[in-house]
Amino acid sequence: MKATVKSNLKTILDDRGISIRELARQTELPFETLRRLYNDETKQYQRDTIATVCLALGIEVGDLLALCVTDKSD
Repeated sequence: MKATVKSNLKTILDDRGISIRELARQTELPFETLRRLYNDETKQYQRDTIATVCLALGIEVGDLLALCVTDKSD
C-alpha cells in the first residue's frame, strides 16, 4: 500500500469563487505557498500555514487535506 496526502484547496477555492491572490491577501501568506497548496505541489505542510488557511476559510483540516491510499501493484 502507498499513502499520500492530497490538497483540496483548488476545489474549495473554485467552489467559492476565491482566487489564490485573494486568499493570500486575506491571510497574509505568501502567494507562492498558496499556489503550491492549490496545485497540490506542496512537499511539506507547515502547521501554521494549514491552520491559517483553515481559519480563513472556516473549514477543518480534514476538509483541506485528504489521505489517499492506493494499492501498490508493481
